[in-house]
Amino acid sequence: MTVKQSIVLKNLPTDLDQNRLPGHIAVIMDGNGRWAKHRGLPRIVGHQRGVGTLKDLLRYCRDLGIPALTAYAFSTENWGRPLQEVEFLMALFETVLHRELEEMMNENVKIRFVGNLEELPPSLQSEIFRSMKNTENNTGVQFTIATNYGGRQEIIQSCQTIATKVKQGLLDVNDINETLFENYLYTKDIPHPDLLIRTSGEMRLSNFLLWQLAYAEIYVTSTLWPDFTCQSFYEALLEYQHRQRRFGKL
Repeated sequence: MTVKQSIVLKNLPTDLDQNRLPGHIAVIMDGNGRWAKHRGLPRIVGHQRGVGTLKDLLRYCRDLGIPALTAYAFSTENWGRPLQEVEFLMALFETVLHRELEEMMNENVKIRFVGNLEELPPSLQSEIFRSMKNTENNTGVQFTIATNYGGRQEIIQSCQTIATKVKQGLLDVNDINETLFENYLYTKDIPHPDLLIRTSGEMRLSNFLLWQLAYAEIYVTSTLWPDFTCQSFYEALLEYQHRQRRFGKL
């Protein structure tokens, strides 16, 4: 993989400023099903192909020195998909975690999951906690996987926890500010994304990191996720570097 990657990187645009890369990239991996449908294949084949694309993106981040990557793997709304597809996705997550953990260790990746993990199948939960435990001391790319995640639900859960503590007298209502609120989010130890990439051309956040993406730059491409290549990634980074990030200021 390393040899192949170095060959690809040679042919990329030369105007990419290594000093202005995002520190944290979030990605909505959309289009797996459409990719498969266009080829007359079952949707599950698109999901399998999408796993390979995510592995490639993780390595691109590693090679460029981008510290954090967060992927939207399964939303709370995805339970509404056909049962067969949901069951396949759960089994795919479990298989990939089990199969790839050793490689993630070798590549020094730190794995983190965010979302309501208690609703996932017990065997998948076991693989999730094993992967997080085994990689917790790794110092490479912090790879966060949002699974059974919903941004609105995350915010409501945080509000409920804070309200309970106020009711119990453990917090004063005047202590509530952005810093305190963030300490009750799933992502409390993760910096906010600088760049959100969404594939397949859909122009929406889909309930993903609603608080955390407040000032992220958003890049949407019509490319379907399984076709998102190293070149696609560089085009997103180049567009990001052309943006002026004012954070509401002049």
